[in-house]
Amino acid sequence: MKQIFSARFPILLFLWLALTTHAAEPPALLLAETYRGGVDVSRCLVSEKFDGVRAYWDGARLLSRGGSEIRAPRWFVEALPPRKLDGELWLGRGRFESLSGLVRREAPDDDAWREVRYLIFELPEAEGGFGQRAARIREIVAAAGVPWLQAVEHFRVADQRVLTRRLAAVVKAGGEGLMLHHADAPYETGRSQALLKVKQWLDAEATVIAHLPGRGDYAGMLGSLRVRTPDGREFAIGTGFSDAQRRDPPPLGATVTYRYRELTAKGLPRHASFWRVREVP
Repeated sequence: MKQIFSARFPILLFLWLALTTHAAEPPALLLAETYRGGVDVSRCLVSEKFDGVRAYWDGARLLSRGGSEIRAPRWFVEALPPRKLDGELWLGRGRFESLSGLVRREAPDDDAWREVRYLIFELPEAEGGFGQRAARIREIVAAAGVPWLQAVEHFRVADQRVLTRRLAAVVKAGGEGLMLHHADAPYETGRSQALLKVKQWLDAEATVIAHLPGRGDYAGMLGSLRVRTPDGREFAIGTGFSDAQRRDPPPLGATVTYRYRELTAKGLPRHASFWRVREVP
């Protein structure tokens, strides 16, 4: 185990540093809270939660959540309107890994980008409630007239029972979950109850601080990741990895997303399972 990681660590560190350099100031984004009930869902606009890469268009550059410029082909960005947009780059359900690799490339793969869609779900700094902004997004997308720029479709549900049925249908079809956006909410940034994610599993992020060796079938490979949450709690994640990920795990310092059912009395995630490395630093 020690030999495997020591030989590869300089390469992993170099790649990680290459991805995290040249980052601009992270854009101020609206971030979703987790839905836990007690909300009048009939007052919300509902959409699918797309398993893609968050992308912020500042009118001239396409930026990741962390502020790194996403190297999309020239034809892709030249078709975007000269105003701020917030959305998700998406290849389709179940294709996050392919998309993540694509957007990390310094030299864009022109043919592969032909399949990417930029799904717009927010209009930064625009006035009015979200319902008004969603209507304006549809107008902007229609005026652009290019197939890779699309407005996220929204719908309404009458009550919690209907919301639960729609969530089950999306997950069964391979989707990640749903998003609830209060129809009257003005535009804001930061964590907000105006935007809620509805999922069958909870998820959160943590930083990799150690690789713990595997045993038995996983001897010589990763056994689990030791991680630290933003509030300083530490725990190990030992499930959810493919064999390839156990042979070549996320490097120290990387941010990973994990899934869990609930929190223990000590505030630690119960049944934590590795999901993926965060899309773009």
